Amino acid sequence: MKQKSLVFSGILLLIAMMILGGCSGKASGNEKEPIIFADESWASLRFHNEVAGTIIQEGYGYETEQRKGSAAAILTGLRQGDIDVHMELWKQNNKEAYHDGMESGDYVKLSVNFDDNYQGLYVPTYVIEGDPERGIEPMAPGLKNIPDLADYKDLFQDPEDKKKGRIIGAIPGWEVSELTFETLKVYGLDEHYNYFRPGSEAAINASLADAYKNGEPWIGYNYEPNWVMGKYDMTPLLEEKDTPLSALATQDVEIISHKSLPERAPEVTEFLKNYQTSSKIANDALNYMQKEDASAHEAAIKFLKEQEALWTEWVPEEVADKVKEAI
Repeated sequence: MKQKSLVFSGILLLIAMMILGGCSGKASGNEKEPIIFADESWASLRFHNEVAGTIIQEGYGYETEQRKGSAAAILTGLRQGDIDVHMELWKQNNKEAYHDGMESGDYVKLSVNFDDNYQGLYVPTYVIEGDPERGIEPMAPGLKNIPDLADYKDLFQDPEDKKKGRIIGAIPGWEVSELTFETLKVYGLDEHYNYFRPGSEAAINASLADAYKNGEPWIGYNYEPNWVMGKYDMTPLLEEKDTPLSALATQDVEIISHKSLPERAPEVTEFLKNYQTSSKIANDALNYMQKEDASAHEAAIKFLKEQEALWTEWVPEEVADKVKEAI
């Protein structure tokens, strides 16, 4: 009987210890909820997720996750708190949802990740400036603005319609494709050029790569950040007035969070408020990923090792030391 009593007492003691241990953990605040990043599947967003995620995990002790979804699903998740952070929100491409979330207070703008991005019509820089190393003379030295294309239709001749030039457009289904075509009509360039819509982004890039390799003239749609912009020296053509395309051509690409993050993880929020990069940084990272078949995580580690002077300005010294030791 005495032995049973001792066993029972031991069980009660063990249960009490477990309860107290659980209470102690909560009271100490040692448990940190994972921070969830938005993943809309494009490479530059994943790169920034990995840079920020590595710093947060190694420097601040939070686990991080990435949650995939369409733009609509991601922004709904941000409003509901199922997703904590979007590292690359193109607000002009998501105007209504962005405005609604900001108006309701569900989103919090933390920083502008980069503001030197562009999407629109590009030419290889050698078309305008030439390339002495490759023996290429300037082909269109006066080409600066989109309307200037009227003077160069013969240079960008359509191989299937030699009376007109050819502009490589964005792929069908992308809103920017129709906006680009409407912009050409605003400038009257539809009289001088055929607007060719490739079937995929890979087809746009293949067309550019082939022309660039041969030092030939090329005019078409592209955007940055993009691995192509990291690999090739390209120059965007500028607007002269407001057009359907101009509203999307350049925009602040923001880091936003759910409203709960600043209170739940104030130190991480402060870090993200300091986070600021450029299209060139992403272009270089994406080019590395493409060339070396590297992952976004590998590109992030490369960035953290090579751009220490930049990212260590975003965090306290003790956090930077932890990250440097971990990588």
